[in-house]
Amino acid sequence: MKNSTIIIVGGGASGIMAALSAKNHNNRVIILEKNNRIGKKILVTGNGRCNYTNSLLTENDYNNPDFVKVVYSHFGYFQTIDFFESIGILPKIENEGKAFPLSEQASSFLDVFLYEIIKREIEIKLEFNVKQIKKKSEYFYVIGANGETVKADKVILSTGGKAMPLTGSDGSGYEIAESFGHKLTNIFPALVKLRLDFPYLKHLSGVKINSQVDLISNEQLIQSEYGDILFTNYGISGPTILELSRKANSLLLEGKNVELRVVLIQSVSKAKLIDRFFSNPNKSIEQSLIGLVNKKFINVLVKESNIEKNSILIKDIDKSKILKLVNLLFDLRIKVIGSLNFEEAQITAGGVNLNDVNSKTLESKLIPGLFFAGEILDVDGRCGGFNLQWAWSSGYQAGKYASMD
Repeated sequence: MKNSTIIIVGGGASGIMAALSAKNHNNRVIILEKNNRIGKKILVTGNGRCNYTNSLLTENDYNNPDFVKVVYSHFGYFQTIDFFESIGILPKIENEGKAFPLSEQASSFLDVFLYEIIKREIEIKLEFNVKQIKKKSEYFYVIGANGETVKADKVILSTGGKAMPLTGSDGSGYEIAESFGHKLTNIFPALVKLRLDFPYLKHLSGVKINSQVDLISNEQLIQSEYGDILFTNYGISGPTILELSRKANSLLLEGKNVELRVVLIQSVSKAKLIDRFFSNPNKSIEQSLIGLVNKKFINVLVKESNIEKNSILIKDIDKSKILKLVNLLFDLRIKVIGSLNFEEAQITAGGVNLNDVNSKTLESKLIPGLFFAGEILDVDGRCGGFNLQWAWSSGYQAGKYASMD
């Protein structure tokens, strides 16, 4: 078997893994990284603790489960845990299956990676901004912004998406993929805060509640989540909202009407609430709501129920308005109009269309010797270590098969 030169474009999570995997064979492996260091995005994941996988993951936690299932059948959760243990990272499994390093430091990954890179004699070219890749005969020519050209037998594109561009993810890999004939699906921010059309946002800004939130489109329930949500002057955020944001943005791109249904009351029946109001007719509507909801919501509920003012007594309010208010406690609708941009997004949804990529090897079906790994592909998962798992698995597979003749 001849010794090949394998170039990995992008030194993030998937690129580093691809390099380590490719170097398991007797090849020359070069990482080309536009930043002045590799693994920049890894350092900020999991609030600096690096939630690097999830013990509960399945292929159904991703937008393209059939494709993911093939990759994970070769290198999935258990192989990832074993791999990282073999290079020094021991797992600490927390709530909801989230795995962190025992050190609780994302920098631990960079330290062990750099050790392995030196040990395996993998080359790194920093501040190498790839502008173009050409293929002539059986060789690839990777051209940098400064005119430097590196020749390779195989190329792995692991340039990431467009999320968190300050870490180097600017979408440049998409243009390279397109230059080879690959098509892209719609690309948009995911795991991101949502913008709302709701007249009370300024009033509610800063209010944090623990609640069920449903994503509704054309009166159909699309997705339901439960957890902390935070109202802001532009909309809404929190882990619950991040989980809903992918489908919300996808529906908006399709021109669909998208709403959130916030369930303010969880453990009390409507009948009991109705009795609460009508059994105390001399209480004001405001006094009747205290103890049920965050005080900031009282004005919102009163206005949305067309009740004249907070101080009006229950006995002086039309019964239909009280019933409307009770319904709002279980079904407060808020219109979604978009999200924050890629600077605020944790991941990119969309990417290189999977129809033209071999699901086992991650090699292009159009260009022999061209491979893909990580976020550049149209694969994205839930929050909680799922997207880093995709980076490790896809990087490993791409590196493994790029190193074979």
